Amino acid sequence: MYRKVILLCTTLLCMGVSAHEMTPTYPTWGVSHVEGVYKTRIALFNKRADVEFYEIGVFDDTWGNVPFVSQYRIVHMPYLSHVNIDIYVSLADVSKAKYVCSISKLRENSDKKPLVSSRICSKFK
Repeated sequence: MYRKVILLCTTLLCMGVSAHEMTPTYPTWGVSHVEGVYKTRIALFNKRADVEFYEIGVFDDTWGNVPFVSQYRIVHMPYLSHVNIDIYVSLADVSKAKYVCSISKLRENSDKKPLVSSRICSKFK
């Protein structure tokens, strides 16, 4: 049993796990062109050939959803492409927003099913 666990861990490390990237690590809120609304910008880069769609979410300190507005909640990003996403939150909710996350959306009907879903979160300053 112990050898099987080590073999599995070694295999995963040797294969390398590719994921997507999101920057900045610690985004900040700035004023937007609309009074009472704050804005931040995140950049996503897709390093996964097996995933083309990512979902954006904003969460509070207990991982509850915080209302936000963005051009897209689900973003289409082909392999090795990048996109900048502006996220808008009201003044009433900006103090609640602690994390912004991007989550890979897996296709159920694909013949090349990915084994691992990736979720990357950044913490607001």
